[in-house]
Amino acid sequence: MNSTNKKTRRKFLHDTALLTAGITSSGIATGCTSIVRSDPNRKLNLGIIGPGGRGTSNMGGLGSENFIAFADVDDRRAQPVYAKYPDVPRYRDFREMLDKERSLDAVVVSTPDHTHAVASIQAMQRGLHVYCEKPLAHSIYELRRMKEEARKAGVVTQMGVQGHAMEGTRRAIDTIHSGAIGEVRELHVWTDRPNGWWPQGEKRPSSTHAIPDTLDWDLWLGPAPFRPYHPTYVPFKWRGRWDFGTGAIGDMGVHNLDTAFWALELGIPDQAKVIDADQGTADCPPLWSIIQMNYPARVNRPAVKLTFYDGKKLPPADLFYGEEIPSNGSLIIGSKGTLLTRTWHGGENEDDMFLLLPKKTFIDYQTISPSVPRVKDHHFEWIQACKGLTKTEANFDYAATLTEGLLVGQLALRTGQSIAWDPQRMKAINCPEAESLIKPRFRRGWEI
Repeated sequence: MNSTNKKTRRKFLHDTALLTAGITSSGIATGCTSIVRSDPNRKLNLGIIGPGGRGTSNMGGLGSENFIAFADVDDRRAQPVYAKYPDVPRYRDFREMLDKERSLDAVVVSTPDHTHAVASIQAMQRGLHVYCEKPLAHSIYELRRMKEEARKAGVVTQMGVQGHAMEGTRRAIDTIHSGAIGEVRELHVWTDRPNGWWPQGEKRPSSTHAIPDTLDWDLWLGPAPFRPYHPTYVPFKWRGRWDFGTGAIGDMGVHNLDTAFWALELGIPDQAKVIDADQGTADCPPLWSIIQMNYPARVNRPAVKLTFYDGKKLPPADLFYGEEIPSNGSLIIGSKGTLLTRTWHGGENEDDMFLLLPKKTFIDYQTISPSVPRVKDHHFEWIQACKGLTKTEANFDYAATLTEGLLVGQLALRTGQSIAWDPQRMKAINCPEAESLIKPRFRRGWEI
């Protein structure tokens, strides 16, 4: 059988499986089946793309399932996992793994931001469920393509935003939905990144270094423009380089904004501008910035002004009513009160649970009945959804919209201009400088 016939037959089997399983366009199975099996008690066969680093942590949450293949460009980074699972096949190129490992049910993408889209899309095109790390993608075009492929394939998807599944986050959603803080028109979100985590505001390195034998540098670059290897990029500090990361607004914005975004169903902003920022470079974001975005009115909800702070910049102190200001968090300001998240999610337990301010206004406030479902954790939620037993709340539809809004703010930061965003045309109006950032040029062989 030639390769064309194989692809045609595979597509036929995939399409037939979609119809049999009763998959909706959002990637949720309508019955207790998934695309790849009809037995929810059987373990998933998982391929881990990027098992080193963040992938190792994800594997810890997925230990109930079968790890049947690994793909990592950095042997040294992945060595602890390889040593623990010596019999699991290893690949440098995830594309080869996807082609050869025909018994895969799902993949976990734990790579740098710039390869999220290409890895996830190629997996979805093979009918595989996908869990992808945050932020969902490196550019707005990639986000749109990921959402499109998820809908087309009908697979179960999830972005790795752990706080989305935590009790405090979902309790905060209940509280806002109850009307306890009233109508929300103002929102502040902040993070301490990048200070102490990775460098920013730097020029591109000019020194030359030998590529380690344990690293396939060309595969690590993937769709990004070619540049010589430098140890400052690998394994973690790539986050502060525009070619590979999304800056603090992408890296932590998806976490810190998530509670408010979900509760208020914010959608996509129509405007973004930089209020103030340190000096960045062509290669790196600035050390700190303050960005303002306007989310237009939705049905029965007013417009919301979001101010995002990074690099340890903070909202005005008087908004906290004397409470200690956390290094990461959000202020959701309503007409009747304020909800303060005291970390990058709504809270995992009573020690870090959100606060309602001013406290004296809410002395007699009673916790209301849940308006959103509770789950064990985000990894478990995805596993159960892959088996057709539930759905994922942070699926690619949700995650792409959340991330797009933040990347609109990033456009303002990178171009130095105020952005008027047209989501229908995926265009920054009267800002041609943004075009190459919205849809970047991919290296040959890595197009999506």
